[in-house]
Amino acid sequence: MTLKSRPLVSVLRIGLINYNTGLQLQKMLSNQSIDHHRWEFHNYLILQEHKPVYTIGIRRKDYIEEDEKRLRKLGAEFYRTNRGGLITFHGPGQLVAYPIIHLQQFTPSMRWYVSALEELIIRTCRELGITEATRTEHTGIWVKDRKICAIGVHGSRYITTHGIGLNCCTNLKWFEHIVPCGIEGKGVTSLSEQLDRRVTVEESIEVLLKMFAEVFQCQLCEENNNT
Repeated sequence: MTLKSRPLVSVLRIGLINYNTGLQLQKMLSNQSIDHHRWEFHNYLILQEHKPVYTIGIRRKDYIEEDEKRLRKLGAEFYRTNRGGLITFHGPGQLVAYPIIHLQQFTPSMRWYVSALEELIIRTCRELGITEATRTEHTGIWVKDRKICAIGVHGSRYITTHGIGLNCCTNLKWFEHIVPCGIEGKGVTSLSEQLDRRVTVEESIEVLLKMFAEVFQCQLCEENNNT
């Protein structure tokens, strides 16, 4: 694929926002006219951090109203979403990346898309110096028995929403109040914990963007976040 023929993806650096604002932005960017030809769809990569929030995906078992109240009392929000996966936490120090892309401009397969996201995170971690980051039988990316990145996506008419949450310098104590992604006996980790230094979201973004262009074979264009 030549550079000229590669799909264009606009990068939006949003900063720290509440979860609902992120949901509304996803909805606005993904609801482009379905009458448009696939190549007229404007692809985006939203980069952000969320204020503390617990979210549940479509496989929402075991978390009832009492659990929701308990988690809210910790000072976090709580949302039920249409993404894949079970419960997870988003908060400051975690890079949340939402690709809003039309898969027919890339490879028209959700299986390929999830695999591409896994490869993106593995390459990002390895570029930063974490060589053991890998896939397992569970979703997300792991360093031994601890998850460093959660993946939860949604696809409709080849258009993707939601995405990944990469722990950079996240306060991991938030995860102690849940069973992350519904997997018993497993823990969580972060880039900072693994590398024994503070790895910021900003540092991680620069590496992730480089790897995103490689894995998705696309051109990236920085865009004003007033979009």
